[in-house]
Amino acid sequence: MKALSVLGSTGSIGTQTLEIVTEFPERFRVVALTAGRNLELLAEQVKRHDPEVVALADPELLPALRDQLAATAPACQAQLLAGAEGLAAAAAWPTADLVVTGIVGCAGLLPTLAAIEAGKDLALANKETLIAAGPVVLPALQRSGSRLLPADSEHSAIFQCLQGTPWPETARLSTGRPTPGLRRLQLTASGGAFRDWPAADLARATVADAIRHPNWSMGRKITVDSATLMNKGLEVIEAHYLFGLDYDDLEIVIHPQSIIHSMVELADTSVLAQLGWPDMKLPILYCLSWPERLPTPWPRLDLAQVGRLEFRRPDQQKYPCMALAYAAGRAGGTMPAVLNAANEEAVALFLDERIHFLDIPRLIERVCDRHRDDLRADPGLDEVLAVDAWARRAVREAAAMVAS
Repeated sequence: MKALSVLGSTGSIGTQTLEIVTEFPERFRVVALTAGRNLELLAEQVKRHDPEVVALADPELLPALRDQLAATAPACQAQLLAGAEGLAAAAAWPTADLVVTGIVGCAGLLPTLAAIEAGKDLALANKETLIAAGPVVLPALQRSGSRLLPADSEHSAIFQCLQGTPWPETARLSTGRPTPGLRRLQLTASGGAFRDWPAADLARATVADAIRHPNWSMGRKITVDSATLMNKGLEVIEAHYLFGLDYDDLEIVIHPQSIIHSMVELADTSVLAQLGWPDMKLPILYCLSWPERLPTPWPRLDLAQVGRLEFRRPDQQKYPCMALAYAAGRAGGTMPAVLNAANEEAVALFLDERIHFLDIPRLIERVCDRHRDDLRADPGLDEVLAVDAWARRAVREAAAMVAS
């Protein structure tokens, strides 16, 4: 039985992970949970899964959590922790075999590094961690021997395709080393909420429009990233770190049906693809069960029911964030951290209705341009955290100037 530490247990990835644990009680158990502010749901999770430790991001919420647990899970014996140290302790919990990193945004960086330093394998659903700190995370993986298993549907698809090759075991793990015989990766994108909108109409896009995803049920931030296609740009940077390919060999293709989750082109022009219904539980389950595959009662893919699979190149005018992500990835060093932080802050401002939808790429571009002269090619953790904080301040300052 595999013991899990679930970081961000009340979010989309966390709740789906715990659904899988419930479906496979003989294969998985939960030893650690961390969460943000949804104490009612967290208490229900504690009651169901009886973890050894529970950690909150905000120490001030600990009294409220104790009250909630007293009402919901009075038999709970879990150790209660909080703050950055508490999250790190839960991530590195001694009895955990695998850490599921479902914390949204750069907040997941420090707990992820704590898990790596403890030698834990990771199911990585927090793409921002690797994007912001790839130069820090990859060496840490090599030092500790931790294995990084991608839980994003696109990177999981690539990882699954590579499992079917006869290449050495080390070439089929996500270590950032180039994989022999691999020529190109194609990451599929739904196109988000505005895929059928003319680019000229985006000036009137509202928050309600942007969070209405046609295929997936996700959190508000990632759904906006899908609408701008920044999510796919960030995934390109992540794929560069995971699989070792140059940016010229990483492509994005719009696939409205979201049935093919990504494709791998090999040296002889053969193309491998992983297909499935648009459901995050499948890539999460593969991370949990790898290298095994577990039989499930889930709906099986019926291509006759799907009817057709469509593909088109993304519209550069509609999706300027995509070009910003490629430029940041090619610049390397601290630039992806600045891009990621600027995007998080700009999306938060948009969700608060303090800026317009088209201001998101404008603010990101302005902040990235300001960082060019200060870029660090081989940053340490402190430099990554410093530029992350700077980029957030710079976005808020630029937004205030736009508003005035």
